[in-house]
Amino acid sequence: MRIAVTGTTGQLVRSLIAMAPSAKVEVVAIGRPELDLTRPDEIHKALEQARPDCIVNAAAYTAVDKAESEPELAMAINAAGAGAVAAAAAALRLPLVQISTDYVFDGALSRPWREDDATSPLGVYGRSKLAGEQAVAAAGDNHAILRTAWVHSPYGGNFVKTMLRLAESREELGVVADQLGTPTYAPALADAVIAIARRLAAEPRDAGLRGVFHVAGSGETSWAGLAEAVFAASARLGGPSARVRPIATAEYPTPARRPANSRLDCGLLAARYGLRLPPWQVSVEDCVTRLLTGSEC
Repeated sequence: MRIAVTGTTGQLVRSLIAMAPSAKVEVVAIGRPELDLTRPDEIHKALEQARPDCIVNAAAYTAVDKAESEPELAMAINAAGAGAVAAAAAALRLPLVQISTDYVFDGALSRPWREDDATSPLGVYGRSKLAGEQAVAAAGDNHAILRTAWVHSPYGGNFVKTMLRLAESREELGVVADQLGTPTYAPALADAVIAIARRLAAEPRDAGLRGVFHVAGSGETSWAGLAEAVFAASARLGGPSARVRPIATAEYPTPARRPANSRLDCGLLAARYGLRLPPWQVSVEDCVTRLLTGSEC
């Protein structure tokens, strides 16, 4: 099986490339200049030339705070760009996996979010990703939109790597404790994406495999709880660690508001695909081990 994925440097893309040999799939990562989501006229040509069996749209504008001052660019990439990828997939008669986010929700619920809960993004980034979901849905029905959250890995920039870096020079770190979420390990997400892509390509008439799905690690925690798990894993390996001082969101103001509750209910994914990602604690342990030992995926 051959998967064309948009983007070349993101955590999911790099995880897909790393997992491809063991999964016995070919992953073709397409980025700029061949594929630029702000230039819809180039997208169809680039995807057609890749000759895939399935397309994964993982490229996105992900600078949550910067999006507040660059709404046009965020919308061009995350909304119009996603719509152009979906239109190309429909024209090529190929299934599409669209990567989305917990930021489509406002965080007001007291339970984990389900796929059919009302969306209400708090900021530009969330609105742009929701508009992308809507553009994908408008282009056809041969897709799976995957909402994920709190992604970390040995690749790129992410919370786990930031905590380890800061612990090298600080004895104590204030970390937000009143936002809850479901940490997601990019290699585990990549495994799920490959499994979903296989099913979409192999079962083109199964409507139950299409639509919106939540894909995140099992369990839940706060940012402070995640930081504590990172430092505990690091300390066991002789790596950097720091004391975690739980703080309120109000003590760490950011340009973009974050949902207080980003927990995702992944029951539909388990029911339709038989997939469940590992507990977040197991994934954090593996991520920290790989980072401290210099091994990636």
